[in-house]
Amino acid sequence: MTPCKPDERYPSGEYPNQSPGGDGLPKWTAGDRKIENTDLAVWYIFGHNHVPRPEDWPVMPVATIGFSLKPDGLSERSPALDVPPPEVRG
Repeated sequence: MTPCKPDERYPSGEYPNQSPGGDGLPKWTAGDRKIENTDLAVWYIFGHNHVPRPEDWPVMPVATIGFSLKPDGLSERSPALDVPPPEVRG
């Protein structure tokens, strides 16, 4: 997680194939910038490999991967408690 800056778009730096290394997240996190009261960029990086099995031929199975962000302790109570009841149509 780093402070959100428009020029910090790619975790490996702007030109990773032409870089000597150290750009991107290593450089940005070395500054130890404060993250309180600022917009944040969350860097979610994952890798997925499929190791083929004999059973996979001739049709490869579908493999999915994902993530979700869920707040914890954001509110003192459920925001749904203030939702008005539905209108009764008769």
